[in-house]
Amino acid sequence: MILSPVSTLPYIRLSGFYFFYFALLGAMIPYWSLYLKSLDFDAKTIGLLMATLHVSRIFAPSLWGWIADKTGQRLRIIRVGALLTWVVFIAMFWQDTAIGVALVMLGYSFFWNAVLPQFEVVTLNHLGAAQSKYSRVRLWGSIGFIITVLLVGYILDKVSVSWIPFILLILMMFIWLNSLLIPEAKKPEGSTLLEGPSFLDVVFKPHIIAFFIITLLIQFSHGPYYTFFSLMMQKLEYTRTEIGILWSLGVVAEILVFVVMHTLIIHLGLRLIMLVSLMLCVLRWVLLAFWPENIFMVIVAQLLHAATFGSLHAVGISLVHHYFPDAMQGRGQALFSSVGFGVGGTAGAVAAGLLWGSYGSAVTFSMAAAVSLVAIVLAYVWVHPGKVQQN
Repeated sequence: MILSPVSTLPYIRLSGFYFFYFALLGAMIPYWSLYLKSLDFDAKTIGLLMATLHVSRIFAPSLWGWIADKTGQRLRIIRVGALLTWVVFIAMFWQDTAIGVALVMLGYSFFWNAVLPQFEVVTLNHLGAAQSKYSRVRLWGSIGFIITVLLVGYILDKVSVSWIPFILLILMMFIWLNSLLIPEAKKPEGSTLLEGPSFLDVVFKPHIIAFFIITLLIQFSHGPYYTFFSLMMQKLEYTRTEIGILWSLGVVAEILVFVVMHTLIIHLGLRLIMLVSLMLCVLRWVLLAFWPENIFMVIVAQLLHAATFGSLHAVGISLVHHYFPDAMQGRGQALFSSVGFGVGGTAGAVAAGLLWGSYGSAVTFSMAAAVSLVAIVLAYVWVHPGKVQQN
């Protein structure tokens, strides 16, 4: 009887890295805009500053992915990136202007955004043939997110939002410390750079171009949510604890999807999961566009985070693993991050900032729904990977 790789890999250490990495997101994404608002920045400025979190994702992951694939020092790059993240962030404590905040955000995110795509490769290498079980490790990131969202929301109802940078710094340090505990993964068989297509030959295949456009559109559609959801709920007179509960509700649903994703991929296939998830993405943004004051509709919209992020992220990671040879995994995962979270996330945050102040939440979230519709068409035409077979 062959044991599952999940039972033999350093599960706690890998899961711990995801836990702290997404715990940092749980403190930043819902509450950083509140901190920026406390510095008296307007909606356009907040949108632009939130976009800087994504700007470095356009080029940093690909740069570090290329270095990791060429040198084979993937784990060292992760550790150095995690270290420099919190070292650079320390400068945030002396910033109170938009330019100063933006420069520090660009600086630390250059290293922070380079870490996760390479860690995805490390995790998949540990999983070996059972890469479809990735979601069982990744779900601990969601658990970290939800715990932090709830805890920070409760804390911020008791103390000033000026404490947010201190919380972020502590979490950044934990990410670095956890990276020191991760062992090297065995190199996958057949990963040598011998005969085969070049990276650009793979990337410029029509179905892979379409896949990356879909990835971009998905993250673009999340721009209004990540940038202004907390501010919208605060304007509707929700407490920060209640806002934290709403954020965590979506991640609870995401965790449940990660638990069963391995089975869903085997029985439904990546194509069907992507198409259904994109349809639910449209529904989610429509609900937030037209019924944000209806708590029931907002709860439904938050539960749909299981599809709009959870399943689409797991499918995206699996498709990159499916499309790219072993020797190109680092660059493939980095490009997935660069195009989606980088270009898509940046454009989505900027567009949301421009629309929100002038046209309001209904128009902004309607734009997100329209973008998701385009992604559905592209996925229907171009995404045909076949079912992932059980290993």
